[in-house]
Parts: sequence; structure tokens; C-alpha cells
Amino acid sequence: MTMLLEKAFTEAQKLEAHDQDVLASIIMEEMLAERKWDDAFALTQNQLETLADEAIAELKSGKAKPLHFN
Repeated sequence: MTMLLEKAFTEAQKLEAHDQDVLASIIMEEMLAERKWDDAFALTQNQLETLADEAIAELKSGKAKPLHFN
């Protein structure tokens, strides 16, 4: 555990039980959401690579033009 996380948990221990539960729920929800994003990206990695290769090929062949954002 990092020192910052340890410090955060030390401070969280000073909270009322209900507030600790609220904080724990928020942390757990965030961790679950992060895992879901990781899983979603892992499952689409090959598709993303294929699309990137297609975009590069279209750019090189002149079928696409680079976007210039100001």
C-alpha cells in the first residue's frame, strides 16, 4: 500500500461508521468501473488496431486528409 493511500485510510478511520461505509462504497464502485473499462478495451484491442491500420492506409492513399485543429 502506498503511503498516500495509507494516509487516506488513516483519515477515513476517523469518520463515523456511516461515512466510512459511504466512502467504501464509492471506492468499490470506482474500482469496479475501472475493471469494466479495462475489460472492454481489452476485448476491442484487435478491432482498434484494425481500424487504426485502415485509417493510416486511407491517409497514405489520399482517401483521407489529416484534420487540423486550431
